[in-house]
Amino acid sequence: MPLTTLFEAGTPRVRESSERLAPSRDGLARRAAALCAALAGALPGMALAQVKIGLVLSLTGPAASLGIPARDTVSLLPKQIGGQAVEYIVLDDASDTTQAVQNTKKLVSENHVDAIIGSSITPNSLAMIDVVAEGETPMISLASSAKIIEPVDAKRHWVFKTPQTDAMMASAIAEHASAHGVKTIAFIGQADALGETFYTEVAKFAQLHHIEMVASERFNRTDPSVTGQVLKMLATHPDAVVVGAAGTPAALPPKTLRERGYKGLIYHNHGVGNNDFLRVCGADCNGTFLPASPVLVAAQLPADHPAKRLALDYIGRFEALRGTGSVSAFGSYTWDAGMLLGSAVPVALKAAAPGTPEFRHALRDALEATRGLADTNGVVNMSTSDHLGLDQRARVMVEIMNAKWVYQPR
Repeated sequence: MPLTTLFEAGTPRVRESSERLAPSRDGLARRAAALCAALAGALPGMALAQVKIGLVLSLTGPAASLGIPARDTVSLLPKQIGGQAVEYIVLDDASDTTQAVQNTKKLVSENHVDAIIGSSITPNSLAMIDVVAEGETPMISLASSAKIIEPVDAKRHWVFKTPQTDAMMASAIAEHASAHGVKTIAFIGQADALGETFYTEVAKFAQLHHIEMVASERFNRTDPSVTGQVLKMLATHPDAVVVGAAGTPAALPPKTLRERGYKGLIYHNHGVGNNDFLRVCGADCNGTFLPASPVLVAAQLPADHPAKRLALDYIGRFEALRGTGSVSAFGSYTWDAGMLLGSAVPVALKAAAPGTPEFRHALRDALEATRGLADTNGVVNMSTSDHLGLDQRARVMVEIMNAKWVYQPR
């Protein structure tokens, strides 16, 4: 029972007793003392304030196909953790960095949230770091870049994330390409932080596998055409092309490559792990590959894969809400953020009440202390230098065939 409710409920009884016992000061004093004792006994176990979780999601704009599954997953998150009511506040950043920052400031300074989940994309998540660090509010990003959490400096001390890093996925691409005889590779990515950081990792792991990077091109999320960039890449005759992009805009390069007759291997970033991408890319993405979340192919995973059981559980919950075949990796990243909070909030509640700086500090510390937590993507083991905590079991290689994700055993 909230504190205000307890006092409101108690007031009439105190007043009524006072009227009956008015002739006896000693009796009134005894009743008052008894009430104080009762309140003192109730306070330690009382819910002084609910836990508030803010979410900054890309619900409109070019990254909407990432943010919408995350929003839909919010309705599946627990309404109570550790005996404490939880309120979720969802704001749309419109796939815009400036809006993401404004939303984060609002959640921290006006809503006084205890933690933030988001944003859906790398540029927005990077832009939010200064705000959450200044407000000393834990943040769990749903975006891919390792730069969101690395290095764990004074600002990233407050930042965690659930998706696999671009380094993990780039290494999977290089391993697969090398095993398939690829000697030269071209890259085309978004002209933003996601594209740049993914290029850096792809180039690094390509070199480790003795694969030559022969071209590097960029495009904007809102560009209607990438014909010029594709023609430049094709002039280098690459054995494979890597597309470093997320959401439905990532369908433009592979479609253009197929239109121009390209027959080599095509790889995607894991930012395309949703059915809207499959719908937009269509048959042009048949036979292309991506390192992905285990959630995309959970039913096809070996029985001993650590993510299989929990991934299937999440899929069942999500599809009951949105329909068969509706699940995406981006909803699962939100679910996993909820699992992290479900583990950390009860620990933080032992130290302080929600809505206080002390609680936010305790929650941050509890998140960083997460060990052996199985979720829909793998097993999380955080540390002071690792605010993701996933290992290579959290990635699988997937081939797109007839608008379906097909698991590719190693």
